[in-house]
Order: sequence, then C-alpha cells, then structure tokens
Amino acid sequence: MSTETLRKRPEGGPARDGGALRTTARLLGENGALAGLVILVLALAVASDDFLTVTNLLNVGVQAAVVAILAFGATFVIVTAGIDLSVGSVAALSAVVLAWTATEQGMPWPVALVFAIVAGLAAGLVNGLLITYGKLPPFIATLAMLGIARGLALVISDGSPIAFPGAVTHLGDTIGEYLPVPVLVMIVMGLLTALILARTYSGRAMYAIGGNEEAARLSGIRVDRQKLVTYALSGAFAAVAGIVLASRLASAQPQAAEGYELDAIAAVVIGGASLSGGKGRAFGTLVGALILAVLRNGLNLLSVSAFWQQVVIGVVIALAVLLDTVRRRGVKFGPRTFWAGGGAAVAVIVALSAGLALTGGNGGGAAGGGTKVGLSVSTLNNPFFVQFRDGAQAEAARRGVDLTVSDAQNDASQQVNQVQNYVSQGMDAIIVNPVDSDAAAPAVQAANRADIPVIAADRTVNGADVAQLVASDNVEGGRLAADEMAKLLGGKGEIVVLQGQPGASASRERGQGFAEGIAEHSGIEVVAEQPADFDRTKGLNVMTNLLQSHPDIDGVFAENDEMALGAIKALGDRAGDEVKVVGFDGTPAGIEAVQNGTMNASVAQQPRLLGKMAVDSALKAAGGEDLPADAPVPVKIATRENASQFVND
Repeated sequence: MSTETLRKRPEGGPARDGGALRTTARLLGENGALAGLVILVLALAVASDDFLTVTNLLNVGVQAAVVAILAFGATFVIVTAGIDLSVGSVAALSAVVLAWTATEQGMPWPVALVFAIVAGLAAGLVNGLLITYGKLPPFIATLAMLGIARGLALVISDGSPIAFPGAVTHLGDTIGEYLPVPVLVMIVMGLLTALILARTYSGRAMYAIGGNEEAARLSGIRVDRQKLVTYALSGAFAAVAGIVLASRLASAQPQAAEGYELDAIAAVVIGGASLSGGKGRAFGTLVGALILAVLRNGLNLLSVSAFWQQVVIGVVIALAVLLDTVRRRGVKFGPRTFWAGGGAAVAVIVALSAGLALTGGNGGGAAGGGTKVGLSVSTLNNPFFVQFRDGAQAEAARRGVDLTVSDAQNDASQQVNQVQNYVSQGMDAIIVNPVDSDAAAPAVQAANRADIPVIAADRTVNGADVAQLVASDNVEGGRLAADEMAKLLGGKGEIVVLQGQPGASASRERGQGFAEGIAEHSGIEVVAEQPADFDRTKGLNVMTNLLQSHPDIDGVFAENDEMALGAIKALGDRAGDEVKVVGFDGTPAGIEAVQNGTMNASVAQQPRLLGKMAVDSALKAAGGEDLPADAPVPVKIATRENASQFVND
C-alpha cells in the first residue's frame, strides 16, 4: 500500500517539494562559498556603480591572482592536515633570486626563471624534511622557514628592490585589452592543482593522509615521501606567485608578500577545505581567493577606512575557521548546509554589512560633488603620514574636493591595487605617496593610459609619467642631519645609525644623504648601523642591544622620529645630554621631544604642508593646467630654539 501511495503521489506534492529542497540544500552545501561570492558581487553591484565595470572586474581578477596561486599550493598542505606559514616569504625569495641571477649575475632570463622555481622547491623540501624526519610540527617548521626565506631575500638584495628582467615583466601585462596574463597564470595553476588532486596518486594520497594518517600508512602509502611532495609543491607554487607579483611591480621587493600566507590559508578555508585535513578542492580555493579580492576591492570602492577593512577581513577569516571547527566537532545548528559551506556566504554577508554600515552606504567619500581625487598613502601607521593625510583632507575640505584616502600599509602590491581601483573609479586625479618608487610604476602607467594625472608625494615614481613631484629632498635632509650632528659633537665622536625599513626608498635616500654628509667630518665614526623599520618599539629594542656592545657612544641618528623616540627611551637620562639624538620628520611627538631637550634636533619636513600642496597640485592637474616637474617642500632643522614654529605643521 505504501508503495502504491508513493507511486500515485501527485508530481507537485510534498515529496517533490521536499526533494527540490534537499537538492537545493545539497547544492548550497557543496558550493556555499560560490553562493557567498555571488551574493557579495550582487550586493557590491548595488552599492557601487563602479564595481561591475569591465575595468574593475579585470582588476579583481589580477588582484586575486597572487593569493590564489599561493592558496593552490596551500591547498595541498591543508588537505594533508598540515600548514605552511612560509609561502609569502618563499614567494619574495624566489622573485629576488630571479632578479638577482638575471640582472646582477647576467644569466639568461629562462635560466634565472628555473633558479627561482628551484629556490621555491628547495624551501618547500626543507619544510618537508623538518616535518617528516625532524619531527617538527608543521607550524614550527614553516614558521622557521618564514624567517629564513625572508632573511635570505634581504641578504641577497641587500635590502633594496632589484629591477626585474624585461622579458619576465610581461607576466604582469595584459594581452590585448581584456586578457591579463596574471589571470591566465592563475587559471593554469588552478587546473594543475585540480589535476594533481583528482587524477594522480599523490593527490589521492594527500586526501588519505589528511583523513587518517595512520590508516594511510597501514594501507601502504609512503606518508613521509608524500609529505615531501606536498610541501615541495607548496614551495613551487609560492615561487610562481612571487614571480607573478614581482612582474606586476616590475621589481623584486625583498619585503613583498608579507602576510600573504594568512590570506592563502584563509582562501583555502573559506573555499570549504578543513584545517583537520582530508577535504579541499581547487575550485573552492579559487572562489575563496576571489571572495577576499572582491571584498577588498569593494571596500576600497566604498571608501571604507583601511583600518576597518582589516576588521572586516578578519571577521571573514574568523567566521570561516569557526565554521570549519564547528563542522569538525559535528555540532548541528540549523540546516546542515550552513555548516557544510553555506557559512562562507553568511561570513561575507556579515562582513559586507559591516562595511556598508561604516560608510553609511554612500561610498564613504567626502561630502559634495567636487573634483574626485584618490590618495594612496604608503602607511598610516606613522605619525608623519598621518599628518600628511590630515593636511590633504583639510585642504580638500576647504576646496570642496571629493578626496578618497587609502592606506597601502607599506605593501607595494596593495598600493598598486589601490591605484588601479582609483583608475577604474574614474578619478579626476590621483595622488600617490609611493611605498617604493619602482614598484608604483605599473599602476601609475595604468593611470597614464587612462589620461588621469598623477601627483607623486614625498617620493617620486620611476618609469612612469607624473604631473608633478611634491616632496622634500630626503637626501638633502640627511645631509642637514649630518651637519647638525657634527655641530652637536664638535666634529668628533662615535655614533650609531638607526635605519628605516630595508628597501624603502625613504630609508635609502636619508641614509645616503647622512652618509655623504658625515663623511666630510673625519673625526666622527659610525660604529654601528641597524634597521628598526621606522618603528618606535623596534627603535627601543635595537638601541638597547647596541648599547651592550657600544656603551660609550656620543650620538644617535635615526631616520625617523619614531625610532629616535625609541632610542631616547633606551638611553634614559643620557638622551640629549651625554648622547646627542637627531631624528627626522618633525612629527608632533618628535618636536615635543626637541622642546623637552631629550632629542637635540629633527629634520622637519612639514608633512601637513606636503599634503596641502599635493591636493592643490592635483586640482590644477585635473583642470588641465601645466605644472612644473617639482614642487619642493622646504626642509628645515628643528632645534630647541626654533621648535615652536613647527608645532602646527
């Protein structure tokens, strides 16, 4: 009877509805991340008129490429229940190896390319050996490689960017108008990942190891050998990602791809993989990388503060990992599909809602419908650039300019993305405070092609056309600091130099000027030079360490005020009296220290004036006015006698 009843049940009845619901639930469960991506794209299309343009969608693809390639390699590792924290550093090392062997050693670029891939493979194999035969936890082994690879990149490059071979930079180009090479490379690497996971013995072994390592071993799988293969693949994929990234920047940056390992892991987990292993797909990883890229792009277009962007991205990552953890524990809360992948959609919706709430849903730009200007600041984690931004915003408000500000967080690739987003938004002018003068060139070239004038602020852009450079002379500022130090010491004594972030053009230029100036005073000896990354805490720590080996120094030159303030803390009562301290930037905290006598002098660059002048030049350039190549901002030495005049700068 029940059989007959089932056979005779009307086609539109409850059974069919239930089947449709189950089918829908299964599809959502298997493709939750994809559903989340679709919802996110639709929401951003409504929130921003600039999002669904062809130019912007191409930007999203290019911006997703590097993280996606890294994430494909990380997929192999995560499927085996491992983790690889070194991929960002390995990417930077491989790019530096390619540039160094081709540019400085004169090797043909195809040979240099092979060396770069081998460097990535070698780093991955070392990870695998430490894990399999050294019995180190993957977290510890790859964390160690993170430091080793980054350190080697800095050693090989001497802390400075290296120009990339011209033939290889084409990997960052676009074929025709609508076919970016990075996207092609991403697709090829994705297909290769899918092939390895689904069609090879190693791929099947990865799933088996992640599902139950002991069972895999008992079934005859050589677990240690397969782990070596897994981590070697991760290293090789990281090398490819590093090469693509360096091609986009037209230079190998030793500090490139910092923090990208976290994005790669997040992309894999958002795409539906499990950190406990045994689960993961190439397509899911691609979708996860696209979600991150779309989210960042959308938040930029909506002018959400860079600080809040970090919060939103963090929420997405935390929710994705939380949902994976709940799934692994077998907790049931609501429909199964929520935990089986639909949670990724919820995560991105929550993140988007937060972003829209923060901007009031209106794009977050300045009030008014005036000239649209985009400003990309190298970092807002530095008082100098905070003042620079404040000066720009004050002038923009006074002139009725719609100014959008983004923070590159000292990441050259992120700055390239931001400038390209400004191009797709159709800004009337763009102001760039470059993280690196060479790396900013590709993005500025894109603005050149779109006939959008670009103003370079504080640092120039090499290899692209800028309407004007508004800047003080860092080299001249370094010389002024050297002359002031010599004056304070009476022409003799021992000093140490606290350098900025390795590779940063500001550090190179200030250091060059100081070295040239101090060389004119034979009685002064530089006994130590160490980087402290423009950071006050690192300045304190580095200075404390240097005092152990050089307790009797007479002076300290720091390439910015933040490091100088850290050094002052380490020196204690000796600062400004027994040990003369000279800083750079003339920030409010630095000027206050000069007035208090703990810092003897600072090279004041007047950052608020710099921001004001940059906006003024952008307005003139947007109006078609011809500008002189340079607009110099006066550089002055601030001492206790004249410090009061810099208080409001």
